[in-house]
Amino acid sequence: MSDWLISLEGTEAGHQAALVLALMAAFLHAVFGALQKGRHDPWLSRGAIDASYALMAAPFALFVVPWPEPHMWAIFAVVWVIHVAYKILQALAYTKGSYTVVYPVVRGTGPLFTVIGAYYLFSESFTAVQWLGVAVLLMGIFGLAAYNYRYLETNRDTLMVALGLAVLTGLFVALYTTYDAYGIRATADPFTFLAWFFMIDGIVMPPVAYLRWRNMAHRPAPGPLLVKGVFGGLVAFASFGAVMLATRLDKVGEAAVLRETSTVFAALIGWLVLKETVGPRRIALMALIALGAVIVEMGG
Repeated sequence: MSDWLISLEGTEAGHQAALVLALMAAFLHAVFGALQKGRHDPWLSRGAIDASYALMAAPFALFVVPWPEPHMWAIFAVVWVIHVAYKILQALAYTKGSYTVVYPVVRGTGPLFTVIGAYYLFSESFTAVQWLGVAVLLMGIFGLAAYNYRYLETNRDTLMVALGLAVLTGLFVALYTTYDAYGIRATADPFTFLAWFFMIDGIVMPPVAYLRWRNMAHRPAPGPLLVKGVFGGLVAFASFGAVMLATRLDKVGEAAVLRETSTVFAALIGWLVLKETVGPRRIALMALIALGAVIVEMGG
């Protein structure tokens, strides 16, 4: 499997595979966000999910995939720090502002910073048409945030703090996207990186979630939370694993931009599954996001 995947790098087949993987990651990222937004406290949900994918990844990391090369340990240490900081910033942003405002800002600033980072780290460049696509996509994402702010935002006293945290979180999305791409390219076997990433990434939030659960006056039953954790862990494997593989097969910037169509999938899930009202304005903004992604892909 690893040899076949590596053989696709830099080929047209690899480009097409990266496209499919990035779009799959976008859909599953929206599912992942919906799981965190569910009836459980987001900190508890995240702790259950992280514990699940760490435990599931451990046997593969320790006994199945090749052992990491010596130089990978420093890379894993930096990856771990970036992801922990990202999770904390994201949680703080959601405590200060509404999900519908914070999420689009995070997802909008992420690909912009990633494209810039990929230029400096991997010497990737976008054509003028692709930059037009990025602009159209960002107009849709930030337009969606502005629309939600105008009509749905309730936490106006802390809004500016929430938006500042959202932009900072977007910066860390770009950091982990570009550095994860660097990490998965630095090892001979990409599945070595994935297995070890998920095992070490999941060790922080479970203790935090447990302490939060223990101090709650009305503790939720652990059974349903654990079920959500297992399902969320499987979604995380497919979502984050897909986008990481996409960045190994093709351009990091393109994968990052295509992944942010997750905002469209999130709105569709809210409409079809959660029965939230979408309306013609939000549909038009989602169409802009999708159009921007198409322009980026066609302009390459």
